[in-house]
Amino acid sequence: MNYIIAPPTPSSLPVAGSDQRFPVRRVFCIGRNYAEHAREMGAAVEHGQPMFFCKPADAVVTDDTDVPYPSATSDLHHEVEMVVALKAGGRDLSPSQANEAVFGYGVGLDLTRRDLQAQAKAKGHPWDVAKAFDHSAPVSALHPATEVTPTADTALRLSVNGELRQQGRLGDMIHDVPAIIAALSRLFELKPGDLIFTGTPAGVAALQRGDRFHAELVGIAELDGQMV
Repeated sequence: MNYIIAPPTPSSLPVAGSDQRFPVRRVFCIGRNYAEHAREMGAAVEHGQPMFFCKPADAVVTDDTDVPYPSATSDLHHEVEMVVALKAGGRDLSPSQANEAVFGYGVGLDLTRRDLQAQAKAKGHPWDVAKAFDHSAPVSALHPATEVTPTADTALRLSVNGELRQQGRLGDMIHDVPAIIAALSRLFELKPGDLIFTGTPAGVAALQRGDRFHAELVGIAELDGQMV
């Protein structure tokens, strides 16, 4: 292929225990998937159609790289989440087909410019500038589903500078992983390489330059980084 300019380097994630990498196609996120987080944000807890938004693939930060503090905000918040990577896709998937599409699991941060999000909400505007900015999706190495199995009791945690900030159980999710994937597949054609952030428990708060964070999908994946 003779491109008029050099094509961008594709985003990818390391695969634990391997020298191979997982290419990232799209990044989907679900909002308000933990009831206590929805309440702390002043939102209603809804059990119907999930609410989705997207981040660009090149927002992914990996290999425990430092995370630049973004421009245009004075209120950057952390949201720790289990991340699901897909090896297959399709449309209108059943929950059982959704399970079969999973390649593996990681842990990540959905970084949010909370002040810009609040301004957008007040005006009824989209959240893109609050969620889809550069370096807004730090993610750990992926652990293949053939080797690990998250359960309802699997804990999700985030510590900042050694202080526990967020903690929850996957069983606290309003929509579980098969339901999330199935719902997404009714809105988009999913494909191999897609990532899904599955929601955050309560306890979101601000990050500052110099803060060090440690995220865990306990017993499965860990992510360390620093805001710079």
